[in-house]
Amino acid sequence: MCSRCRDVARAALLALALGALGCEREERRFQPEPRGAAEPVFARVSPLVPGPPEPAPAGPNPYGGNAWGIGEGQRLFTWFNCNGCHANGGGGMGPPLMDAGWIYGGRPEQIYASIAQGRPNGMPAFGTRVPAEQIWQLVAYVRSLSANVPKDARPGRPDAMQTDAPPTIRDPREPLRERGPTP
Repeated sequence: MCSRCRDVARAALLALALGALGCEREERRFQPEPRGAAEPVFARVSPLVPGPPEPAPAGPNPYGGNAWGIGEGQRLFTWFNCNGCHANGGGGMGPPLMDAGWIYGGRPEQIYASIAQGRPNGMPAFGTRVPAEQIWQLVAYVRSLSANVPKDARPGRPDAMQTDAPPTIRDPREPLRERGPTP
């Protein structure tokens, strides 16, 4: 072999060796990565701006204990599809409204804040979509579901959903009388 051919062969061999050293070995994955293992990619779509001010309840509930307000709240409860999550007060996807202990409080202003501002994990905020008057009517109805209204107000749920036993007609201290023939 001539010296020129040897130089070309050495240069080719050196280029091949450098090319082989510069390559990385392929790493194959036979199973997909578990969900959440990949790093999330955050892309800001719009500038961050503060939200609208939170509506605060203006004084006490004007419909607390008012039969008409409770009835309107019941109508709005169905109209706004609250029963889709709260299942007519018994709870479904959302928490039940007929029990006594509530996560965010059962006072009228706390219920108002839950409806107007929303709550984490599912309760949307309705303060910008529903007028304050209608929110107060919903509050009156929701409180009537857990028997937190005076007895002279119409109950917000049918008798089949009542938790208290129905009142008896006779005085329990009065002895039972047998019914005789009617004249």
